[in-house]
Amino acid sequence: MSDESGKVVVNLATGHEDADRVTVAFLVATAALERGRQVAMFTTKEAVRLGLPGYAQAIESAGAPPVSRLFNQFLERGGELLLCPICFKARGLDEQAIVSGARLAGATPLWEWIGDGSATVFSY
Repeated sequence: MSDESGKVVVNLATGHEDADRVTVAFLVATAALERGRQVAMFTTKEAVRLGLPGYAQAIESAGAPPVSRLFNQFLERGGELLLCPICFKARGLDEQAIVSGARLAGATPLWEWIGDGSATVFSY
């Protein structure tokens, strides 16, 4: 299923401070990708740090798969990691360091990604 009606947006606003939310967001995103859905993870606040090398590797939730593995599966299966540019710049992060598969994209690019169809939205 690759039509616009099959799109999923996962909104994630937390990073290291809440490993459980990050883990669940990636579990939901990778499950949607496995079902053939197009998935964009829109990161805001501290979650924009996921776009930097090594950040996902340092997040683990007890009893759950490592976020680093889920993060890699997400990107390998075609998930798009969208980093809120306002949040990214407010934290003084280096745009040149953004990992492959991630990009700065705010509200307008998110709406363009959704297109004229609809999207199922999960927020963590």
